Amino acid sequence: MTAHVLVIDDDPVQRRLLKNAVERYGHLALLAENGRAGLELLKQYSGEINVIVLDLMMPEMDGLSFLKAVGELGTDVPVIVQTGQGGIDTVVQAMRAGAFDFVVKPVSPERIGAAISNALKLDRREAKARTGRRGRSNAVNFTDIVSASPAMLRVIELAQRAAQSSIPVVLEGESGVGKEMVARAIQSAGDRANKPFITVNCGAIPHNLVESILFGHEKGAFTGATEKHIGKLMEADGGTLFLDEIGDLPLDVQVKLLRAVQQGEIETVGSARVQKVNVRLISATNKNLIEEVKEGRFREDLYYRLNVFPITIPALRRRKEDIPHLARVFAERFSAEQKLSNPVGLDASALALLTAYDWPGNIRQLENAVFRAVVLSQGEELADTDFPQIALQLPEFAAMDDTGDAIRSPSGSSLKLAAYSPPPPLAESHAVVEEATDVSTTIYRGGNLISSMDEAGNIRKLAEIEEELIRFALRFYRGQMSQVARKLGIGRSTLYRKLKDYGIDPDDPLRDAA
Repeated sequence: MTAHVLVIDDDPVQRRLLKNAVERYGHLALLAENGRAGLELLKQYSGEINVIVLDLMMPEMDGLSFLKAVGELGTDVPVIVQTGQGGIDTVVQAMRAGAFDFVVKPVSPERIGAAISNALKLDRREAKARTGRRGRSNAVNFTDIVSASPAMLRVIELAQRAAQSSIPVVLEGESGVGKEMVARAIQSAGDRANKPFITVNCGAIPHNLVESILFGHEKGAFTGATEKHIGKLMEADGGTLFLDEIGDLPLDVQVKLLRAVQQGEIETVGSARVQKVNVRLISATNKNLIEEVKEGRFREDLYYRLNVFPITIPALRRRKEDIPHLARVFAERFSAEQKLSNPVGLDASALALLTAYDWPGNIRQLENAVFRAVVLSQGEELADTDFPQIALQLPEFAAMDDTGDAIRSPSGSSLKLAAYSPPPPLAESHAVVEEATDVSTTIYRGGNLISSMDEAGNIRKLAEIEEELIRFALRFYRGQMSQVARKLGIGRSTLYRKLKDYGIDPDDPLRDAA
């Protein structure tokens, strides 16, 4: 589909690069040097522009002012905003103002192409037909994996390559990131597409039953074995066996699995007869398997046999640009499943809230939150107030304006949470100096203490204070690296270098500080 894309950027070099990227994917580009010129083009070509790519920082009319003006016009053209600042506060502002998607500069042609493609899929009639056809079927293709982030697009690329052979694949990542969906897509794209896809959660099976479930057993093989049982490996013969949480597999069973992988042979419990199986093995784990090997909990020979083609799936907090797309898809799918007359959408306040949250349960948690909101919804759009459990965990989301009133979302609902008082930003924290001749500490409002002297009364080394301040900033801004770097007045590359020098884990600053 050829689309008309309006590119608004004050930098002529960026405009040229974006024009080339847009045309590379077969679309037509209209160019504007600022928000005011872009608004005129939008009015001039009313109804013809399909997508807008908008820079946030521009003279005359900046991106947020443009978004406000577009909202007043009543147009529903999806807007993809560009920001040179990756901080979540900037993103939340843009989402509140009605942005469809966001990209962080410098942006690759592939990323902008994916963003435009996702924006063009906004047509609700297409979405309703698509969700109505597939529903929650087990048939999953790579086109069903919703993503716009470069990290996830790389995962899809690797998975597509793996699908062209029967190479063993290990999917690594936190619980709930979508490992099984990627495994099913690999199966569907390969030559075993119409063969069985058998799933086994190794962590959910009692250890004394794992061998029987995987390899099967003969009648009378053990107490309670009243009949013959075919194992999962035999059920998956000719197809794919997906072993979820393989790091929980007992060591004695690992020996038999190694033989099945190497020789394609299995022995059922209670039988001396060897059976041949032809199985494509895909494993998944939320553990660091090499650490499990070092600790003696996972066999080294099995590890190297399985870990031929590892693919790491990033956590949802590492790819926040996927959250708006996932939330929309879930809302549309659940609307169809609940047989609602019209699909339920999400307004700007809801998308801003969902994007601001870190989702420790990843995609599974987001899916359940949207499902609950759709079931309980009474309108055509979900607002921030439809996600009270998420809002309660984001007290800092209730920003205050200059008058002291809570900022209200476009839906009119207040973002202020009465039960919480958000902590002040680091830059606004006031140092309280003790009224004593020997000043030994600087105390920040909120109970955060950074000492300037050691126990002997000597001035501490600058590096020690810097390390402590970086740890504090990481905790305060919830690990948002762009925001931490900006507030500390250093570049991101400098921040990452200092994290490495001080041995700080950005994902868990509290643990490192202990």
